[in-house]
Amino acid sequence: MYNEENGNKRVAPDCYIAFNVDVARIEDMANFWVWRVGKVPDFAMEMASPSTAANDMRHKRDLYARIGIAEYWRLDPTGGNLYGQPITGERLVDGFYEPYELRAEADGSVTSYSELLDLVFSWDEAGGFDLLDPVTRRTIDKVVIERAGRLVAEAGENAEREARLAAEARADAEREARQAAEAQLRALQDENERLRRRQSEQ
Repeated sequence: MYNEENGNKRVAPDCYIAFNVDVARIEDMANFWVWRVGKVPDFAMEMASPSTAANDMRHKRDLYARIGIAEYWRLDPTGGNLYGQPITGERLVDGFYEPYELRAEADGSVTSYSELLDLVFSWDEAGGFDLLDPVTRRTIDKVVIERAGRLVAEAGENAEREARLAAEARADAEREARQAAEAQLRALQDENERLRRRQSEQ
């Protein structure tokens, strides 16, 4: 929502991202009240539909630029019949949106890079939309799964190492206790031998 004085004058992107926001201030809010949060979202995205496409490209685009949303993206699941192209990404420069480059890839897909998110938006006719890591060009879900797998493996290795260290610490403690008991036993034996010799000398 963007107009504090008129509760009916509101707009909601299909997706938005706001950085550096106090989560506690917004988790109970029914809408993203910009005057309560203290900032507008940094990123907004619309998904094309026949009933909203024209509004997304005109009124919402003008509004998002006016209130200062840094990046505005539009995704067209028809491949461009509604927006004119499958992916449209724009960044705010001096109050106006300037388009990011749309690239045709060798595999037939089209891609565009988001500087704000450091992600590549990708669309192909067979698989639809995806998000790619800009370095590996692999889909984010695969990257996340691999990263999670590495973390699980590392956690397992850490647990094994901690268990080994704990076992070594127990072994050290048992050895020290045994050595202390043996030393105490030798001391008692020495004392008994000393008392026995004294008695035999009397």
